[in-house]
Amino acid sequence: MPPRERTYPLLEPFQLPFVQRGLLEILILAIPAGLLGTWIVLRGLAFFSHAVGTASFPGLVLADGLGFAAPLGAFGAAIVFAGGAAALRGRRSGQDAAVALVLVACLAAGVILASDVFGSGSNVETLLFGSLLLVDGGDLVLAGVVAVATVAASALIGQHWLQAGFDPALAGSGARDSRPFDAVLIGLVALASVAALTVVGALLVTALFVVPAITARLLTERLRAWQLLSIALVAVEGTVGLWLSVETNAPPGATIACVAGATFVLVAVGRALARVPRAGAVAAALGALALLGAGCGGGSGDGGSGDELTVVATTTQIGDFAREVGGEAVAVNQLLQPNSDPHDYEPRPDDVQTVAGAELVFASGDGLDEWAEEVVADSGAEAEIVDLGAIAPIRLPGDGGEYDPHWWHDPRNAEAAVREIERSLAAADPARRAELRRNADAYVARLNRLGTGIAACVDSVPAARRKLVTDHDAFNYFANRYGIEIVGAVIPSQTTQAQPSARDLSELADTIEREKVEAIFPESSLSPKLADAIASQTGATAEYTLYGDTLGPEGSDGATYLEMEAANADAVLRGFTGGERGCPLSP
Repeated sequence: MPPRERTYPLLEPFQLPFVQRGLLEILILAIPAGLLGTWIVLRGLAFFSHAVGTASFPGLVLADGLGFAAPLGAFGAAIVFAGGAAALRGRRSGQDAAVALVLVACLAAGVILASDVFGSGSNVETLLFGSLLLVDGGDLVLAGVVAVATVAASALIGQHWLQAGFDPALAGSGARDSRPFDAVLIGLVALASVAALTVVGALLVTALFVVPAITARLLTERLRAWQLLSIALVAVEGTVGLWLSVETNAPPGATIACVAGATFVLVAVGRALARVPRAGAVAAALGALALLGAGCGGGSGDGGSGDELTVVATTTQIGDFAREVGGEAVAVNQLLQPNSDPHDYEPRPDDVQTVAGAELVFASGDGLDEWAEEVVADSGAEAEIVDLGAIAPIRLPGDGGEYDPHWWHDPRNAEAAVREIERSLAAADPARRAELRRNADAYVARLNRLGTGIAACVDSVPAARRKLVTDHDAFNYFANRYGIEIVGAVIPSQTTQAQPSARDLSELADTIEREKVEAIFPESSLSPKLADAIASQTGATAEYTLYGDTLGPEGSDGATYLEMEAANADAVLRGFTGGERGCPLSP
């Protein structure tokens, strides 16, 4: 009998390709982060190093908006900021205040660029807080270059940095002009901060470059030992942080920052307790118990009975279609949850783990869930991606891509998606082809009844009163199917990542008053504040809510696709008729 293969549940996250890339990135970055961290602490540059990372925000926005490499934009912004800060270093008393003012200006510029110029959304947010899914070969090369440059600079001019006054107790007399060496250090900090953006994000570079070095300083005062211990701490804290980010489905930057902060607190408390008799033994015992508790966590589940076909659906609508067609024969894992905005969604490690066990991935397509391909690639799985938007028979033009991505609001497109899901599932599990066909036929019949009922309701309203104003352009297919006029949208775009300007809102209010629009329809997944404000200004009502990009939670009137479309029809009729009547359908 062959020996039983041992498994290590705690190490399972490191079997995923994207985690392996993230781990390699952290281990490479540990070298420059640990070395530079000691110089940062000696020189009193902790605030500056944090500011460099944060000040790269406008560079990130420019890169995202203009389509060039994010590290290039971030490095350009960081160098501009670092150069300005270096020029101010002569006036010691006002240095921190000047750095803070420049930092605030950079953040303000980034916000203006993101909201009013480029309409940037989740891409920039990810770079601010880090994402394991973004680490690629280019990031690893950049980290390697920074590591080599930092080691070389430390070996060649490290003594000059010491003599230049990084620690007044070590400074010697007759030191040479420190400004050229300061410039090298500041440039390395800027470059290393940019290299760390992918993993920890622009707002959390301190977690790598400052906190481990401060922690190590509590344990040793010898420079060489301090540097080596700082490198080790960055590597260990980064590894633990990556593991926790996968296990808790949290951003890596925030998780690594928490691990680094907790390590500092434990070391500081341990040093204090060590000075009290017998307290050191108590502290060691408590630490051992904590480690045992962490190591005895529950194992992972088996993910099902093994008889079901496992598939993944990216959005709530697609998940509902797949469950209706698959029935008991299919286990459907849905990535987006009710009332979550797909336009602003960024995949998490848990999504990659979910996809790793799937045979099929059903995607909405047309740019709404373009991250699906990357998630499948990062999972290391060979799951087939089925693009349901690509087979929709009714296609309307889009403003950010070739087609409007909200195709499901026309039941004819929903029927085509259901048939494609049926075909894909039957190809993967031919033994259940007849069962899948029965499920699909029954659901298509309900779709047809729903579409006929909505059409009858809308046709009962005079065409002059069928004027629709929504939160964003998500209802073109609905309007096209049922003969409704789209007057405007609070966010004049088919993606919620865009932001309306003051002029956009003013022109919309004028249009609403001129066209005598009676209702503005906020969406369930978006804040209703702007819709409420325009309604208050124009005299229209914002009482009736629509489901645009997502289904509602379980128990709501939009918990399924059929219920969502019926609820939308009822809300639209009430808005068109001033609340006189709705569209009572039983999906």
